[in-house]
Amino acid sequence: MENKTEIITILGVGNILLTDEGFGVHVIRELEKRYNFPENVRVMDGGVLGLNLLSVILESDKLIAVDVIRSGGAPGTLYRIENDEIPTRIKSKNSLHQLDFIESLTKGAAIGDIPYTVIIGTEPKDIENHSLELTPEIQKAVNPVIDMVLSELDNLDIKYKKKN
Repeated sequence: MENKTEIITILGVGNILLTDEGFGVHVIRELEKRYNFPENVRVMDGGVLGLNLLSVILESDKLIAVDVIRSGGAPGTLYRIENDEIPTRIKSKNSLHQLDFIESLTKGAAIGDIPYTVIIGTEPKDIENHSLELTPEIQKAVNPVIDMVLSELDNLDIKYKKKN
């Protein structure tokens, strides 16, 4: 029996031109700056690629997505939504790209096996104004979300190293 190494994808999605909407991409950039990951862990900026991410999703054994999640909480509220909870927790378009991302997961399930998926995110403050910077409340969520992503990797027994 072949012993296949699982592919873990950490995917940040969002539009960095619209203030907090780019949160997932900002988190991914910080992860890449701060840590080295083993070859089987892909850290990817998914931007607003939506359905174009389908192949990335289907090639993964586990998917950790980072995004903003509008759920009615205070700006900066942290969320972790996993697997079967995703369609019920995200029923409406939370951001400009999110429907495409959820649609990618749904289409992936229709044509193949989608990976076990966890979405980690924060309640945004501003996803409408043009700025490359996160609002201060959402900037404060970057480190706790990085910790949540690393905790997911710890639970999968994935070894990563902090860069000097």
